Amino acid sequence: MPKVMIRELEKLDFRTKEAYKTLRTNLSFTGKDFRVISLTSCTPNEGKTSVSFQLALSLAEDGKKTVLVDADLRRSVLRRRYRTGHEKYGLSHYLSGQAELEDTICETNVPDFHIIFAGPVPPNPSELLGNQRFHTLLQTLRAEYDYVIVDTPPLGSVIDGAIVARESDGTLLIIESNSISYKAAQNIVSQLEKAGCRLLGCVLNKVDLKRAGRYGKYYEKYYYSYYASTEEEGEPLPEPGTAEETKA
Repeated sequence: MPKVMIRELEKLDFRTKEAYKTLRTNLSFTGKDFRVISLTSCTPNEGKTSVSFQLALSLAEDGKKTVLVDADLRRSVLRRRYRTGHEKYGLSHYLSGQAELEDTICETNVPDFHIIFAGPVPPNPSELLGNQRFHTLLQTLRAEYDYVIVDTPPLGSVIDGAIVARESDGTLLIIESNSISYKAAQNIVSQLEKAGCRLLGCVLNKVDLKRAGRYGKYYEKYYYSYYASTEEEGEPLPEPGTAEETKA
């Protein structure tokens, strides 16, 4: 199994860490049958890949053996952001029969956290994701891991996300705050329903607490009063008014 070193882990503020812990906990309450989880969004740049990565990382930190599958074969953000140069094969190699699964799974320097990178861009991404090898891949990973997190392309752009969602136990929809209309989100939900996939919920991403109104002020006041002892114990709290990247 190839080994890769993830050197630049994103530093999250206190509220964002708590949001991912909440998302992780909510996911655990869906039951043991929901272990292969795909993530999609309406449009690009809503932070879907960041949520996928941080969710998988949070699960691994909780002692759950987790693999993150980069199924965005058209324009992989994960490959550009975290690629280390040590992985030789990716998902597109496996799906096209050029590599075996064990050659594509990369062990990271984070315990219980493995990654399958997308690999080079193929000429037929939808066909590859819809073939039997992708179904076999998910079934094999399901038997080896506690959670399989699959990052997919935005469903509002291409159909790939629906194809993956059909093979998953459930899907999370990532929505950027104040950027996506209700109608656009409803259209994506309808596509997921047509694909026969179960929508587990939505993650409201890139929430700016400075513009969150009364709720944002209450949120800040609550955390600063309730967790004041944390700061006394040496763990710094974020400055008031900082933007929260993820609100579960």
